Amino acid sequence: MVLAALGAVAAYGQTGLTDSLELRGVKTESVTYKGRQAVRVTGDPGVKDGEALAILKGETFKDGAIELWISGEPTAGAGSGARGFVGVAFRVSPQGARYEAFYLRPTNGRADDQVRRNHSAQYISHPDHPWFQLRKDFPEKYESYVDLVPGEWTRVKVEVRGKQARLFVNGAQQPTLIVNDLFLGEEGGGVAFWLGPGTLAHFADLKVTRY
Repeated sequence: MVLAALGAVAAYGQTGLTDSLELRGVKTESVTYKGRQAVRVTGDPGVKDGEALAILKGETFKDGAIELWISGEPTAGAGSGARGFVGVAFRVSPQGARYEAFYLRPTNGRADDQVRRNHSAQYISHPDHPWFQLRKDFPEKYESYVDLVPGEWTRVKVEVRGKQARLFVNGAQQPTLIVNDLFLGEEGGGVAFWLGPGTLAHFADLKVTRY
């Protein structure tokens, strides 16, 4: 449900938001989670990595800012490679076939292994540039460290202008991750909640500003 739409700003309340989402490989429910009205999102069994999306119906986004609170943690029984992958996809094409995204790996944020810490925040471009391909072809360029705690609320802001996107975490004045060469160029599209395999995700207080 849109609570306010003033000029180019739209703020989305949690009441009824689940009905405004187009689901791709996920299930959603409205819940109260750690003091916030939220949308809980879990992946369907067998959904492929990169194809779990809850797309906001009717939202068109090219340049602007996306702000929200997110939380991710591994589900009970998730494999050892689960990290609580949770994030935001933007410039999403119809049906979610193509998109850009920033996401977090919450269990990496305070890991004892420094290499894991360095992989706390990630940019991807679906479907042609998944994380493992980017890590192989461009080591360190599309990943960064940020302090994270699994299952806790994290404030996220994504700013997009032209072919540049910047990820801000927990109100920091400086971006955690900067991408100056978005692989999909300057295509417009939708906005979606994003999660990876073996993740229990929560999303709250979404605001979209179009420049």
